Amino acid sequence: MEAQRIQNVKGKNIVNPYYSRTDTQILKVPNSTWKKVLNADLYSVSRLNETEMANTGKYNKFDGRGTYYCAACGNALFRSDAKFASTCGWPSFFETIRPKSVIYIKDESYNMVRTEVRCGRCDAHLGHLFDDGPTASKKRFCMNSISLEFEPMVKKSK
Repeated sequence: MEAQRIQNVKGKNIVNPYYSRTDTQILKVPNSTWKKVLNADLYSVSRLNETEMANTGKYNKFDGRGTYYCAACGNALFRSDAKFASTCGWPSFFETIRPKSVIYIKDESYNMVRTEVRCGRCDAHLGHLFDDGPTASKKRFCMNSISLEFEPMVKKSK
């Protein structure tokens, strides 16, 4: 059985039927439906493009080994070995897990020109891409912790 994420929506535990860590099929789900299966904070960031406050997200200074998934749909996004410590206040990565795991959109909000990063499967707002990263590519994926879900790497027994 594929994974399904349970969300607490308005005090009730709701199974998100769109959540899967194996299905990569692009989802076309209206926000009115997402609002019924995502908690209010995740909905406001992932569907309404809001941003969590700097230095408040659970993955900002987190250094666990494993994989980061889209919290809305379960799409694999980043590996922990692509995460790096930055001073921006949000978790930062220098590469995605695969080329189509995210999509990019020109963002001209707040009198700035930036590149918005969205989930390649469900179109959830994840954060922004900047060109000041630590590797030769200069990429810094600056992500909202609430848009991410982490699964630790399973240690192999001897």
